[in-house]
Amino acid sequence: MTLNIVTRRGLAGIAAACLVSVALPAAPAMAQKVKTKPAEQAAASEPAEFSVSIPSVDAVDSSIDADTIKAILSGALVENADALAGLNASSITVPEIVLTVTSTVDGTKEEGVLTFTNLVLEDVVDGVAASASLEGSSFDVEDGHAEMGSTSATNFNIGGMLGIYGLVDAGGSTEMETLYADFLMEGGTFEAEDVSCEFGPVSGAEVRGRPIETSFVEIMTLAQQMEDDPEMADPALMGKFMRMYADILTAFESSEFTFDGFSCSGTDDDGRPMTFEIGNMTMAGMSPGIYPQISMNDFLINVEGDGSITLGNFTLKQFDLSSTIAALAGAPEEVDEAWLEANARALIPAFDGFSFAGLAIDIPDPDADGERIVADIDDFDLSLASYINGIPSVIDTSASGIRAALPEDTQDEQLQQLIALGITKIDAGFRLAAAWNADTSSIDVEEVSVSGVDLATVVLSGTIANATEALFSLDENEALMAGMGVAIKALNLDVTDAGLSDIILAAAAAEQGADPATLRPVFAGLAEGTVIGMMAGAADAAKLGAAINQFVSGTAKSLNIGIEAKTDPGLGMVDFMTAEEDPTTLIGKVNITASTK
Repeated sequence: MTLNIVTRRGLAGIAAACLVSVALPAAPAMAQKVKTKPAEQAAASEPAEFSVSIPSVDAVDSSIDADTIKAILSGALVENADALAGLNASSITVPEIVLTVTSTVDGTKEEGVLTFTNLVLEDVVDGVAASASLEGSSFDVEDGHAEMGSTSATNFNIGGMLGIYGLVDAGGSTEMETLYADFLMEGGTFEAEDVSCEFGPVSGAEVRGRPIETSFVEIMTLAQQMEDDPEMADPALMGKFMRMYADILTAFESSEFTFDGFSCSGTDDDGRPMTFEIGNMTMAGMSPGIYPQISMNDFLINVEGDGSITLGNFTLKQFDLSSTIAALAGAPEEVDEAWLEANARALIPAFDGFSFAGLAIDIPDPDADGERIVADIDDFDLSLASYINGIPSVIDTSASGIRAALPEDTQDEQLQQLIALGITKIDAGFRLAAAWNADTSSIDVEEVSVSGVDLATVVLSGTIANATEALFSLDENEALMAGMGVAIKALNLDVTDAGLSDIILAAAAAEQGADPATLRPVFAGLAEGTVIGMMAGAADAAKLGAAINQFVSGTAKSLNIGIEAKTDPGLGMVDFMTAEEDPTTLIGKVNITASTK
């Protein structure tokens, strides 16, 4: 039979979802919904159509006859939803389902055929199948062919799925129930003219859900309205969408799911062999309001004779959507741009960050012919926490093993200085860690550091006082004023020389034709004298000067300098503005300590 996609596609989709969850719902998705096109588009394309062929159904001890099951699989779901939710059967076997999608684009007719083999439900009691399985599926189009292995699940809850979308009465239940368990979809293959891929299995222990507040009919109506108004310029449409979305975000939970990855090989636009691989992926368990962490291992893209990018691991940490859901649920009937602008920060989810490890890049430089970008990063991490009005109040980001050759034609002054010193490659790292302390209205800067292997390490820590909660205010003017009121209460600087001073002195000695060992005490004395002179006889001047002398002379390899404001809350904006004209004005306002080792 041939069905009109505009009126039947959604029904077939839900029917398929109820029967085989992941595998069969792909069928109606292939027949994409097409609305009435504007005049200029209508000439280029025609509404797609699909036909469903089901040669036979074997229903053993079934409360629904074979012909009705055929009709359900072909789209007659709503009128049979109650019967399907209460289905009882020893077994139901559908040897073959063939979905043919035909569309015309720019005058060219295209056809795709999706085939499902041996759909089997066993021991079905009151709408719950003890097991559901699909032996395999395939998809054929003119340009390619795909095959997937078997799909199976236990405790397949047909009635529960229908209840979620309001197609049957869920009795007012708001409790989570198992939709299916022990899910396993075996791997598959895909073949096209320039590429072939192999996919690994997908598995998960359980998926649970509860009825959503928006009925199936309302979802379909809203979907059509959104398709007619893709920009959602209608405030009422935006309001409906937000309330539905907020409800759906808390309607499902699951166990961890794993995917054993894929490997694709083919040729690029220049005919060069290329490979694209992902070893495996893991999605942590989903819970209401939480978008789970997703981790990917062993990523590779390689173009023979051109370059490669490899990545040992990439982890996208979880999103806590609680604040987003609260804002969406509280949206008015009509949501306009003014409301969106006023609530933009409230809609931001609490994103925990991301990390990666084992990044290696070796590719041509697109901005310089004949040059290459070669770099490695052993580890990178960004961790964010304790959000206030869409802004994280705790941040910790770090990286190690950043290895790269310095570009000879760089315009960066700092890199130019390193190259001038004879440094042609770096092995560096950094860390930034800070947290807002509500009890003390301060920002505790745990560490701001930069390190270079065989060069130096610089670590800065401290306390920023007078940092009130107004810093996170939704009122931009209030937040700006709070930012202007913060003050530096204390700073601590640690510098460790791991070879940088030797390189600097060697370069300076070479320019002057002198011995580096001879220049060290000279530079040390100049540094000490300069510091004492700048501090204009302050009590701390001599001690600080002596410590710097020891560090520059090489007697000590580590230098620590502590600075603390003498009065609360600390050094504010006015102090620093005054110091722009006369830096010595800050000296009398702080206590300075210094030590070496």
